[in-house]
Amino acid sequence: MSEPTPGATPSLRLLVVDDHPVVRMGLVAMLSEHADFEVVGEAADGAEALVVADRLTPDVVLMDLRMPVLDGASATARLRAKADAPAVLVLTTYDTDADIVRAVEAGANGYLLKDSPREVLADAIRRAARGETVLAPPVVARLASRMRMPAGPSLTERETDVLRCVARGLSNAAVGRELHIGEATVKTHLLRAFEKLGVADRTAAVTAALRAGLIEL
Repeated sequence: MSEPTPGATPSLRLLVVDDHPVVRMGLVAMLSEHADFEVVGEAADGAEALVVADRLTPDVVLMDLRMPVLDGASATARLRAKADAPAVLVLTTYDTDADIVRAVEAGANGYLLKDSPREVLADAIRRAARGETVLAPPVVARLASRMRMPAGPSLTERETDVLRCVARGLSNAAVGRELHIGEATVKTHLLRAFEKLGVADRTAAVTAALRAGLIEL
């Protein structure tokens, strides 16, 4: 094994998180072309990302958003809450207001779309590792537009989860089973969402949340 060159900059340790194996493979291959990057691990969902990150201590985590088990925004919030938190760069195909806001509020250092040129991605990784905020131009435009709009209703993460399930046609009991909470707790979250959205039933709540960009089908 060759010794590192004296004075050489250490490679940035990267963790790639995406639920599509082909996407992960492509990202790993592309990132490996850069001498200052070392892909130390991969994960297929947010929960696995937390375990792998604890074990491998990456400098930067490339995080997809919509994944099974634990979504990217929730995983980002948990990673960023750690004392030795890695930088998190969201890399996704989604640029909706709700996705962007959730990721930013979770503490993501950056938000790029998957069609970003490879050199833009590489530069974003280096900047995120330095603690800079990196946002794709479409994301900046959406955030600026949102700041100019009157403030709309705001739901908690759990209220949003419940409404997403309701939008899929699940009953309160089925929502409880999926989210591992009691049926009474589901009803409580729904009632609070009804109040915030100014509606009186499940259908109206889903419609209002979709219109406000709080959930998507």
